[in-house]
Amino acid sequence: MAEPIDSVLIVFNPGSTGDAGAHARALRDELAAARSELPVELRPTEYAGHARDIAREVASGPGRPLIVSASGDGGYNEVVNGIVDVPGTGAAAAVLAAGNANDHERVTARRPLAEAILDGRTERMDLLELHRGDGPPRYAHSYIGFGLTPVVALEIEEGGKGTLREVLTTVRSFWAFTPFEIEFSAGERRRIDNLVFANIGEMAKVAELSEDSRPDDGRFEVVLLEHRPKWKQVAIAVRAALRGLGRQPATSEFRFTTCAPMPVQIDGEVDDVAAGTEVRVRCAAGALRVVR
Repeated sequence: MAEPIDSVLIVFNPGSTGDAGAHARALRDELAAARSELPVELRPTEYAGHARDIAREVASGPGRPLIVSASGDGGYNEVVNGIVDVPGTGAAAAVLAAGNANDHERVTARRPLAEAILDGRTERMDLLELHRGDGPPRYAHSYIGFGLTPVVALEIEEGGKGTLREVLTTVRSFWAFTPFEIEFSAGERRRIDNLVFANIGEMAKVAELSEDSRPDDGRFEVVLLEHRPKWKQVAIAVRAALRGLGRQPATSEFRFTTCAPMPVQIDGEVDDVAAGTEVRVRCAAGALRVVR
């Protein structure tokens, strides 16, 4: 077991729709009341990507700080990548749910965050490591999705979040979606509706991707859905929401090449991948120290 944390930094977006500032202040006050000698600092972000810069700065310093992201999955992704930017750091990470989906916190939390922080002990968690061509890797704490997953996410960002709006946007995106093609190392090409690499067993609040996924087993689940008629896609989506997709194949590495430009969703944030890009997803086993 690693040495216990010796300070806490809570990073939050003051413009968050999930009232991250209020959640951050409540956690600070709870920790102060229970353990006044533990240094706790609040740090608001000022621009996109600032949480990563803050996490990198703190992780580069001395001691064993805990960097808490009061956010959803996207904000936590920034903090995770900022910590991983510093090899050999003593910093640990945690997420305080203050976003829309909060998949990671919902699936992995074992107890209230304040209780876990006061306990002070940390443990190791795997990350998903995404390589696109020769560029630097990008890390994900929960999932990486290609195909329908990022298309729906883009539409939701443009159309607005909220239960009814999200449902309508999802239905519209689903019916307009066309499959994409990827190529494997042997030259085999396949048309895909959705390809998700999962470090946790659930996403998008309700969909159960795999019944036995764990974020600390040195593997990730691969949910690969080849192209099929719309009605079959609907049946799969309903099954994922109501009963789950059951056990999915797991691996420590997966490779393919894109045949056309396509979006990718990384822990809730959407990016682009150019045509002809060699994509490699690997499990970075035990890459992150966490409190949960």
